Amino acid sequence: MSIQTQTPTTTLETEEVDLVGVPQNRGSKPKRILGRLFGLVLVMAICYGAYRIYKNWQAGQAAAVKSAPAPGSITVPVVAQPVRKGDISVYLNGLGSVTAFNTVTIKSRVDGQLINVAFKEGEMVKKGDLLAELDPRPFQVQLAQAEGALAHDQAQLNNAKLDLNRYQRLATTGVIPEQQLDTQTATVQQFEGLIKTDQANVDSARLQLVYCRITAPISGKIGLRLVDVGNIVHAADANGLLVITQVEPIAVLFTIPEDNLPEVLKRLSSGEHMAVDAFDRSGQTKVATGTLLTLDNQIDPTTGTSRLKAVFENKDKALFPNEFVNARLLLQVKKSQLLIPAAAIQRGPQGTFVYVIGDGSVAAVRPVKVGTIEGNDAEIDNGLAEGEQVVVDGVDKLKAGSKVQISQPGKRYPGTGVSSSSAGGSDSSASGSASSAPAGQDGGGSGRQSPGSGESGGHSGPAGNGQSAAGAPDSGSSAAPHSGGSSGQRRPGGGTSAIPGAVPAPSAANVPGSRRNQ
Repeated sequence: MSIQTQTPTTTLETEEVDLVGVPQNRGSKPKRILGRLFGLVLVMAICYGAYRIYKNWQAGQAAAVKSAPAPGSITVPVVAQPVRKGDISVYLNGLGSVTAFNTVTIKSRVDGQLINVAFKEGEMVKKGDLLAELDPRPFQVQLAQAEGALAHDQAQLNNAKLDLNRYQRLATTGVIPEQQLDTQTATVQQFEGLIKTDQANVDSARLQLVYCRITAPISGKIGLRLVDVGNIVHAADANGLLVITQVEPIAVLFTIPEDNLPEVLKRLSSGEHMAVDAFDRSGQTKVATGTLLTLDNQIDPTTGTSRLKAVFENKDKALFPNEFVNARLLLQVKKSQLLIPAAAIQRGPQGTFVYVIGDGSVAAVRPVKVGTIEGNDAEIDNGLAEGEQVVVDGVDKLKAGSKVQISQPGKRYPGTGVSSSSAGGSDSSASGSASSAPAGQDGGGSGRQSPGSGESGGHSGPAGNGQSAAGAPDSGSSAAPHSGGSSGQRRPGGGTSAIPGAVPAPSAANVPGSRRNQ
């Protein structure tokens, strides 16, 4: 009985498993088919959406191209100055150092104790002023001894002369022999020689007393005291008591290349007084003006330069011994030359050029030949005429054929990024534009992408160095997709300012079919 009851139970459990498994196998296949259909529909929807976005972007690009301003239709504010005639100086620059005209180390000429210092450190003294005193008593004793010996020998000389007179009278009468007269004559001559020696000793002792008073041999400035009062000084000491430097006048030693030496020699030999200006270490501040004195008699073969010496009056004590200076030797002055501000000169692959404002306030590129550049002025040898207007500020927005508006220095134009700060400087704006060189070439500057900023464009300044105008943070890059190659700068209120000849990037607000427009 127990076996029969267990068998049906096992069969029932098997049937339940089969019943449960059969419905599950039949329902899984339709679910998989539905999932695949749903994924296919989703992919098709995504592709269609991408297609619509692309078509909308194309439509926006076409609209932006149609609405973009034509090249030259935007007026660019610039600062301009006319070409003028004037004088320009030609200088030879050299590195130099200030040297005292005379430097004297004061030493004692006798041995003795220093008992008095009559000067103050750093003061100016004149020639003959008392500087120090040594103990004179030993030399006073020597003087007294020499004077005593002189008096003693003088008395003997006088006695010998009296005897000589007597012998001469006696010799005429034949009382004494001639030999005795000659001996007395020689004795007088010996005492005369001894008197000269004694007198020399007296003079030497007096000279030692003079040396006890140390005076200034030149006029100049005293340095720090090297020996204190109470010390014993010797004439053989290596270090002196003090040092005096003559600073009025003062000299500057500087070097120039040997290639410029013939022209300097020609002017110096003709008696011309060539002016020399001394500038500080930075080369910006003129310290003093002097004249060229002479030059060295040989060229340094290691550097290929020659040393020159200039003299400065230095009444205001502006130059100090061993000071480093930049020396500028005035070689000549060119009269009645065409001059423009150096900031107006641009450099590109084709050479130097300027922007000239012609008829109708239209900027044109003009190649020029630049001569001497001195300070803010540049000499133009060829390419310009007197009175023509050249752009000195705002060139980063210009290209050939751009319309310009001549503005006053210091005026700022909101939204344009142009500030005419000065007539001789260039404005560095936050735009991604680049200046144009002749024949459509880049003006020597190269743009690079900065993280989080607009693409920077550069233009070459007067010195030929590329000056970049970095994009403002979070501004649109000219190389960004959907920008159409435009170059612009971020305004304070958002958006980008248009540059002549550039295609502005469409925003989501003016693209038909975009979500923002909807």
